[in-house]
Amino acid sequence: MIETTSQLLAIQGFMRRFGVSDDVLTLFCSKLTERQIPKKEFFVRQGETCRHIAFINEGLMRLFYDVEGEEHVRQFHFEKSFCSEYQSFLTEKPAKMSLQALEDTSLLLISHHDMYSLFAQSKEFERLGRILAEQAFIFVSERFASMHLESPETRYERLVQERPKVMQRVPQYMIASYLGITPQALSRIRKRLAEE
Repeated sequence: MIETTSQLLAIQGFMRRFGVSDDVLTLFCSKLTERQIPKKEFFVRQGETCRHIAFINEGLMRLFYDVEGEEHVRQFHFEKSFCSEYQSFLTEKPAKMSLQALEDTSLLLISHHDMYSLFAQSKEFERLGRILAEQAFIFVSERFASMHLESPETRYERLVQERPKVMQRVPQYMIASYLGITPQALSRIRKRLAEE
């Protein structure tokens, strides 16, 4: 159980946006545990099984996979959001991606067992899980379409507009990887847009 009031306030505020009742919120918070992850440490590594979903109170995580030593960034997760290697969490099989802290990061965790126990106990909580899973699916689908249908420049402009935190807090080479381009190509795009 979490003792720190400020940490609970953050996740309570997030979940109340979805109409979660106080009773369900109290039950959910009773299952949470805290974890601090120093910068550059891993929440889960590729090949391990992801056994928790995390709510980020403070900090920044990146989700990426490694192919023969080359890293491919798939997502950045900031404070006041959930993160996980979700496929591994759902299937209880080894993760295809790693989740790493890019800053000192404070997490609230719920285990696979406790999550599914809450689903069984509460239709309201099960509904919340469905909504969050739908939002994650929509984001992944939109990202897939963007990577295949939009130019790198369009992807960059969209990132600047929709996710300014990425531009402020993530190294350029990771942003390039996220956009599916080389750091050199990103530099050229930035220079071209600055000149316009």
